[in-house]
Amino acid sequence: MSLTYKNAGVDIDSGEELVRRIAAKVKSTHGPRVLANIGGFGALFDASFTDYKEPVLVSSVDGVGTKLKIAALADRHNTVGQDLVNHCVNDILTTGARPLFFMDYFATGKLNPDVAEQVINGFVEACRENGCALIGGETAEMPGMYAPTEYDIAGTIVGIVEKSRILNKQDVRPGDVLIGLPSSGLHTNGYSLARAALLPHFSLDAHFDDLGCTLTDALLAVHRSYLHAVAPLLDDDLVHALSHITGGGIVGNTMRVLADDCVLDVNWDAWTRPPLFRMIQELGNVPEEDMRRTFNLGIGMIVIVPEKNVDTVLQRLGTEVPVIIGTVAARG
Repeated sequence: MSLTYKNAGVDIDSGEELVRRIAAKVKSTHGPRVLANIGGFGALFDASFTDYKEPVLVSSVDGVGTKLKIAALADRHNTVGQDLVNHCVNDILTTGARPLFFMDYFATGKLNPDVAEQVINGFVEACRENGCALIGGETAEMPGMYAPTEYDIAGTIVGIVEKSRILNKQDVRPGDVLIGLPSSGLHTNGYSLARAALLPHFSLDAHFDDLGCTLTDALLAVHRSYLHAVAPLLDDDLVHALSHITGGGIVGNTMRVLADDCVLDVNWDAWTRPPLFRMIQELGNVPEEDMRRTFNLGIGMIVIVPEKNVDTVLQRLGTEVPVIIGTVAARG
């Protein structure tokens, strides 16, 4: 028998079928700035930012980690694409930037167009919600690198901010207040620890009254975007800094946006830790230090504001159920 690329494990026809399925959906995220349709060698975006005096482009790249293991076990792939886009949007939001466009990378052992389409549908949905274009991507079928049913995803986002409105950690001062916005769950961090703690005890379809859903639903809850909640605060200069709580936890991430002479004073009792985190800690006998360094513990974004703006910000964020979780203190 002759050896073909398909015999070797790469099916070009499946890739073409996937492009056919997603082309119209991807195009639905495009506005007038996108100058080329799907399928070209490079994506084109009109960069005539006439509304900006000194436009600065902001970029970030990320993945969703071993949350993909849960998606594979549950055979539910329509949320991880949203996770990835929202994660990237939140990352550049911490500079004050709004998203312009997103590009994805999907790699798998054997391309299943049904699975890939679900993932990309998630990219499309989140791009629409965040007002950015899904401008391009890469699908790689790599037998021998991944098991046939395994896949990984990564994404790159590009946004824009006026140079004079970039959030600067030097503006953060002792006395500033930390306002926490609730997460929707684990978001995209800590899944290796969560799986090790939970899966030996429960099946993914187990329902928990405390969670109000199945374990699958809780673990695959979409990593939420904070763009629409926070952007109006930035427009009105109410914020000194933003911290997106990902790997490293509340302290590890928030220290990244503080001036060198500042430290955090977090009141860990200021909010009720969601049940999923308590389950992980109790079943895994996870030390408190590890919980704080690994998970968001129910706080997905921290808005750092001067004390004089606290009441206004809390009122503006009312539907978000904000909570004051501490202050910025002077380094001793």
